[in-house]
Amino acid sequence: MKKRLLLPLLAALSTVQAASFDCTRAKAADEKAICTNPVLNDKDVEMATQYRFLKGLFAMGVRGAMQDRQQAWLEQRKSCKSDSTCLNKRYDERIRELNAIYERIDKPL
Repeated sequence: MKKRLLLPLLAALSTVQAASFDCTRAKAADEKAICTNPVLNDKDVEMATQYRFLKGLFAMGVRGAMQDRQQAWLEQRKSCKSDSTCLNKRYDERIRELNAIYERIDKPL
């Protein structure tokens, strides 16, 4: 009985899930590469978390500009296809950009 319950749970846990998209629906080469590469998957989680956090801090005008920049970045990422070196570089650049935005925010002391 325990075996029957454990197997589906283990199967569900073994499915790789990136934060910004569902890996079971990955079709593009960049998405498939991210889903199968733990380093890229981790960077995707980090970038998506930072992006969502920052997007929630700003008013509509700034948020719209951030969304436009994110869409442009996604197109750059897509152009890497399955090249992990290119994808790593794109993620590092985007994470640096998002960190720079965070650093420019006035924070309470």
